[in-house]
Amino acid sequence: MLSILIPVYNYNITSLIKTLHEQCTAAGITYEILCFDDASDKQFKVQNKAVSKLDHVTYRELPQNLGRARIRNELGRAAKYNHLLFLDCDSMVVSEDFIRNYKDNLDDRSLLCGGTVYQPEPPAREFYFRWFYGKHREQIPASERRKNPHHSFMTNNFVVPKNIFLNFLFDENLKQYGHEDTLFGLQLKQAGIPILHIDNPLEHTGLEPTDVFLHKTRLAVENLLYLSKKHELIDTRLLRAYKKIMQLKLEAPLTLVFRIAKKQLVRNFHSTRISLRLFDFYKLGVMIEAGQKQKK
Repeated sequence: MLSILIPVYNYNITSLIKTLHEQCTAAGITYEILCFDDASDKQFKVQNKAVSKLDHVTYRELPQNLGRARIRNELGRAAKYNHLLFLDCDSMVVSEDFIRNYKDNLDDRSLLCGGTVYQPEPPAREFYFRWFYGKHREQIPASERRKNPHHSFMTNNFVVPKNIFLNFLFDENLKQYGHEDTLFGLQLKQAGIPILHIDNPLEHTGLEPTDVFLHKTRLAVENLLYLSKKHELIDTRLLRAYKKIMQLKLEAPLTLVFRIAKKQLVRNFHSTRISLRLFDFYKLGVMIEAGQKQKK
């Protein structure tokens, strides 16, 4: 028995829900699909209401925006079956056996992560950076993700037993974008709960323009720094680099270099000759700036 849970925000989900509905029916499973709209613009609500006409599909419009963490918790609490499949709304099913693959691997004591892929051909220049980053940093086969299973956890496509989820809800203090999955994965690691990675990806279709992606990156870095001060278990490569700089008292010179280089870095991200090492430095500079602001 499977509850498919989809937080919806400013995206047309009709094709995704239709495909999931067809695959669940073909797989012969007991299921429900819950779609909670997190205060989207009117045009998307008009488009998405149609999915409520399908059997076993519930579409609900929330009166106010809850945010990424809280809406997932609300979906999990509302689900009636014992396995919860969380999917991002800006996704496309790329395998005819997507639901069946999860059905065949369900486990009452572990999470399952299916992974992410991106379209093979480059998109328009406006979306190139987000696609390039996703292809090189997020499109990771299960064989690689298994080497560090809890750090490789992402919320866009995973199954969790409901009893486990209700004991490890997402931190609702996180009001802005980013790293709720990092905390969730590491809390599971601390509790000794396995995460099993399989090759059962969704395609991430909701590519943002470069400037939007950079803004969301800043929000995510700020969230990561906030989480690191609240939870000692938080550990990422970016945080380790930041802490090393603080120990060596290199904060001031690196801040100066970052401010001088920032415009050139952003120009690189708008090009088609992107350096992800420069993007790593950019995120480090953003974290140093965020740390300085939090001291004030």
